[in-house]
Amino acid sequence: MKFLVLTLLCLSAVSALSFLRKLPNSKPGARIVGGQQASPGQFPWQAAIYKYTADGRYFCGGTLFNEQWILTAGQCVIDATEFTIQLGSNQLDSTDNNRVVLNATTYYVHPSFDPTVSLHFDIGMIKLSSPVTLTDYIQPVRMLESMSPIYKGVSVETAGWGQTSDNGDLVNDLNYVQLKIIANAECKTYYGNQFWGTMTCTEGSNYNEGFCFGDVGGALLADVPVGDYKIQVGISSFISQNGCESLDPTGYTRVDGPYSWIVDTIRNNSIV
Repeated sequence: MKFLVLTLLCLSAVSALSFLRKLPNSKPGARIVGGQQASPGQFPWQAAIYKYTADGRYFCGGTLFNEQWILTAGQCVIDATEFTIQLGSNQLDSTDNNRVVLNATTYYVHPSFDPTVSLHFDIGMIKLSSPVTLTDYIQPVRMLESMSPIYKGVSVETAGWGQTSDNGDLVNDLNYVQLKIIANAECKTYYGNQFWGTMTCTEGSNYNEGFCFGDVGGALLADVPVGDYKIQVGISSFISQNGCESLDPTGYTRVDGPYSWIVDTIRNNSIV
């Protein structure tokens, strides 16, 4: 049985979470495993999150849920003192006029989040200090309240600025990758009792594609059952101890189960 590895990317120091991976401070130079470069505006909800804690600085992905809220993984928000969030640009470092940089200090994590053993309910929300103006390059992600199309064989995709290999660094350009949902029973053979029904797993469409260190918190996307647009069905959460380049499935927190918590969190904290 393989054990979960928390995949939050540490830029400068080791977090209190024992499985976080420390990487050197360096400029981006790799990409999501097996992916390709995204076009401008292809993922207008994509957020680059810099998390600051007493121990250092960390990097995660996330999605714009509405004008003032970012959806991400629970491990991407716990113990944070503040956040810097970039929206609107596919590049982490550029003079892109579509880029918007925002600060935040307020976050919420699912009350059932288990950060030490299983990553159960690995989901968090960040409230921006002020609403962002929507443009062609900054748009909220769509999501279904229930009946998300998550079952074996469904084609999905995810995007991020994470590594292309176990020894790589962040990339400067946003990349995305095509994946397929696998059955829960199959994922459970890898992760045993650490796998819950609130999770889902994917495998590469061709070989070992998947997300890697630095991609945690990003959206798992699927085509809506009726219509011509994509919806978020999961949040990138974990890989196996064998690393990003292995053929082991990558894991996600489903967003249909905790959807009511997302809505309630926004409703109960809407006053600035």
